[in-house]
Amino acid sequence: MAMETSAESPVPVRTVLQAVSGWIGRLGRIWVEGQITDLNARGGTVYLTLRDPVANMSVRVVGPRAVFEAAGPAVTDGARVVVHAKPDFWINRGTFSLSVLEVRPVGVGELLARLERLKRVLAAEGLFRPERKRPLPFLPGKIGLICGRDSDAEHDVLENARRRWPAVAFRVENTAVQGSYAVGEVMEALRALDADPEIEVIVIARGGGAMEDLLPFSDEALVRAVAAARTPVVSAIGHEQDSPLLDLVADVRASTPTDAAKKTVPDVREQLQLVRQLRDRGRRCLAGGVQRELAWLAAIRSRPALADPVREVERQSERVLALRDRARRCLSGALDRAGDELSHTRARLLALSPAATLERGYAIVQREDGAVVREAAGVAEGERLHVRLAGGRLGVTVDEHGGS
Repeated sequence: MAMETSAESPVPVRTVLQAVSGWIGRLGRIWVEGQITDLNARGGTVYLTLRDPVANMSVRVVGPRAVFEAAGPAVTDGARVVVHAKPDFWINRGTFSLSVLEVRPVGVGELLARLERLKRVLAAEGLFRPERKRPLPFLPGKIGLICGRDSDAEHDVLENARRRWPAVAFRVENTAVQGSYAVGEVMEALRALDADPEIEVIVIARGGGAMEDLLPFSDEALVRAVAAARTPVVSAIGHEQDSPLLDLVADVRASTPTDAAKKTVPDVREQLQLVRQLRDRGRRCLAGGVQRELAWLAAIRSRPALADPVREVERQSERVLALRDRARRCLSGALDRAGDELSHTRARLLALSPAATLERGYAIVQREDGAVVREAAGVAEGERLHVRLAGGRLGVTVDEHGGS
């Protein structure tokens, strides 16, 4: 329960410390995992700091020497252990510590099992997906390198990179690459390089070592920091057979620090050779194209139309004249046929014309409205009729006798 206090009715320090001690005492005995630092034995008591490498927090641990000796020689600085302890709060000094009852070193098999569980969790979150990985620039302007101070990894990366491209620039961040401080220092160097706008690639390199020595590069906090970096990261940890989780989350995995230099920086000799090859290929293509065009031009010039242009004009002129004569013959024949057809048609029209019938002495009788009289019975007495003859027209009147 919360204390009831105010400015008018404060509680003394002892009351606060006693309450804190009571709250901590209710935790009971607990199992705690961490990494040993500052191990110190004085008399029959061992003092150490148990550090959480992910959160960069620590707690003071005190226990009998016999408890630590029972855990074996593996319990040393930098070792990961699981301790069974009782939380204690010293009221007189206001300090918190763990009183150890049992210590168990974390074995390799257990570490591998934990790494496998962490690997499955991170894979489920998609941190290892290939589509997340970014390509490296062809020729980075400046490369960030995270490695141990004066280490073989630093020498291999710098030497091989400068041998491949002498003008390459580096910003080197030296950190601890094993032990309890490795994760924090590598993460801090990663943040510094990632914030530098001149850095285009970050290489994290370390030489080979035992599996326990490479554990910092499988730390969850470091893996997530690499996944969140905006700059492409190259992992070059250990040798070919080593595979920390950093290899899976990095944009490019190099088998060794030397391989990291090869994958990060192009070889100037190879590039110059490639330029020469491309230049020679371009020359061959250009020369071949010119030769093909020259051959085409020579073939065109050798054609009769260009070798004797007047002859082609004369040939075309002869063709025009022949076409003209042919057109004239066709037109003349068509006119003659049309004239003959017209004469025949005229003769038929004359033969069938009523005027020809009238010439033979016949006449056409019409009423005043122009209707032709075909029968005598259809004419009334006294009706006016017109008679059309071959030589003109007559007006007649009908009588009952059929005369006029």
